[in-house]
Amino acid sequence: MRLVDLSHVIEPGMATYPGLPGPEISSHLSFDDSRSHYSAGTEFTIGRISMVSNTGTYLDTPAHRFREGDDLCRLPLERCAMLPAAVVDGGDSAIGADAFEGVDVGGCAVLLRTGWDRYWGTDRYGAPEHPHLTEAGARYLVDRGVALVGIDSVNIDDTRTGDRPAHTVLLGADVPVVEHLTGLGALPATGARFTAVPPAVRGLATFPVRAFATIR
Repeated sequence: MRLVDLSHVIEPGMATYPGLPGPEISSHLSFDDSRSHYSAGTEFTIGRISMVSNTGTYLDTPAHRFREGDDLCRLPLERCAMLPAAVVDGGDSAIGADAFEGVDVGGCAVLLRTGWDRYWGTDRYGAPEHPHLTEAGARYLVDRGVALVGIDSVNIDDTRTGDRPAHTVLLGADVPVVEHLTGLGALPATGARFTAVPPAVRGLATFPVRAFATIR
């Protein structure tokens, strides 16, 4: 079995989505300062991170869109771990229902492979014209029992307006969304298993994940 990492590295000050602050990573307890707490030759370090929950590669729960939706601590593992992956090539623009014709999406993590991750770390990545899922595409997936939807773009929705139909349709059907994936080019169209598990934090709706796929 081969493991494929599908997550961006979180680094100090990095940009994820335009307008959101980058993470601040520092030390809470250094090796040097820890020495006074332990026996000679024993030392530890404890880090500190301050960030918005939409940082790096992250998962959206229904609570991201709906006030009464399930948050991270109520996210079933069955919705984000060891899911059969269906990788769909989406191109550089809108991804509609026709992209999924002939694809068995029931119970799957549908991963939209657009190649937009090649612009990560540049102004182009956050440009308003980016690959996204249409409302019709989202409804098609929900109607056919999709378990999770991920994309390697800056947002699963078209961000040129204030509407967010893909988020609304998917999260309204309790389908988690994973954004800012990377490395989907290493996956086959079918046959891989996808995992993107966040910590179980009460009261938070989104959080970074270490997304990865297993391929036999």
